[in-house]
Amino acid sequence: MSKPIDKTCDVLIAGGGPTGVTLAVLLARRGVKVIVAEKEADIYPLPRAAHIDHEGMRILQEAGVAEAVMKTARRANRYDFLNAKGEVLLRFEGAGQIGPGGWPAANMIHQPSVEAELRKALAAQPTAELHNRWELTSFTDDGSGVTAAINTPDGKRTIRASYLVGADGARSPVREAAGIAFEDLNFEEPWLVVDVLVDDYSKLPTENLQICDPARPTTCVLMGEGRHRWEFMIKPGETAEQVSDDAFIEKLLEPWNVKGAVRLERKAVYTFRARIAERWRQGRVLLAGDAAHQTPPFAGQGMCSGLRDAANLAWKLAAVIRDDANDTLLDSYQPERAPNLRATIDMAIMMGKTVCITNRWSAWLRDLKFKLARKLGKLPDGPPAYPPISTGRIMAGTPGAGSYFPQAVAADGTRLDEVLGLGHALITRADLAAPRLAPFARQIGHWLDKHQAEAVLVRPDRFVFGAGRAADLQQAWG
Repeated sequence: MSKPIDKTCDVLIAGGGPTGVTLAVLLARRGVKVIVAEKEADIYPLPRAAHIDHEGMRILQEAGVAEAVMKTARRANRYDFLNAKGEVLLRFEGAGQIGPGGWPAANMIHQPSVEAELRKALAAQPTAELHNRWELTSFTDDGSGVTAAINTPDGKRTIRASYLVGADGARSPVREAAGIAFEDLNFEEPWLVVDVLVDDYSKLPTENLQICDPARPTTCVLMGEGRHRWEFMIKPGETAEQVSDDAFIEKLLEPWNVKGAVRLERKAVYTFRARIAERWRQGRVLLAGDAAHQTPPFAGQGMCSGLRDAANLAWKLAAVIRDDANDTLLDSYQPERAPNLRATIDMAIMMGKTVCITNRWSAWLRDLKFKLARKLGKLPDGPPAYPPISTGRIMAGTPGAGSYFPQAVAADGTRLDEVLGLGHALITRADLAAPRLAPFARQIGHWLDKHQAEAVLVRPDRFVFGAGRAADLQQAWG
């Protein structure tokens, strides 16, 4: 005998972290009925992610929290890789400049504060619910929907949803229950993460640093207002208990001369891994964020990747649920996101392998190669560009198809997406004279000129469906 259904919804999301809650907000803003089941009693109080890029901020803008997040975000104009002597091996500049997403390229944040703003935004949505201390224990996908068993403080509940999204972290019970394996990308290093509260900023670096010292590879980065972070590679033979001792940490911080300037807030040992789930969709079950992929932190793209998943998935789920689109649209989720994600992981691994050299001879050779490349002018001045979408819901073969459409910013600070709204947008040259788009006419006109196109159709996640004749684009979109 089947159990009675306690609640129904369009989308059940397991996991109330930044990916799950962002997805829930984006769905709810499109009228989708969503329930978020989070097993913990509250937001995890201590910081994890420290960085959101301009694309992530654009997604938070859609969720309605970008301005609040920016109030406590900090920016470092440089990201330096230094050797043991303090010499620059690699330098990425321009992190404080406005990126194509219409926000500063790199923003250092305090994750619990970001999550708090996202939860406020979710609470304001009438079609959304978030329940703490709700733990998904099992589910059944019968082809027409998913029935999930949930443990709650008030007993067991049964939820019926059209779709289930596992945004439940690296150990994802949803992924495990679905029998989806991880592809290991062969990067695994244990590190000690030390977060501090700052009392005197004058004693702290103002740029983000990777110290490529074989004696102890170290990361030093800004965080949101009032905080700073160090990460120290754990050497062979050292235990988690040993490196987590306060006296040991104090000794690690001695070379930075910050005694009296900072107070320890958190210490934790993490194993930095690179892995990707073999499947991100199985029937009516989908994975997002760390449940689908794990990225080493050296490029600061872990949380950003989860936000991109949410942006890609939200409009597609809404189209299927609200607009009767064929659910094969959801099959484009992984093919569109995975190449971007793999490029992100490759970049993080490249950075990690540069930093994590502990053999002095190998470090000497690395330093020599970087010095030679610098003299020859062959070092990049920024991270490599992510690949565009090459397959999926795009009009392949048209100019700019699959590329990221830049968000123009008007002289008064208004951003393009505020005018375009939540859906797809067909923009023609004639439209640029209309009052709503006139403030952005120069930037959009430049894009159309560059691609020699009369019009562009921009998807809800702000990637380009295609460019060309307006009638052709509209017909192809359907």
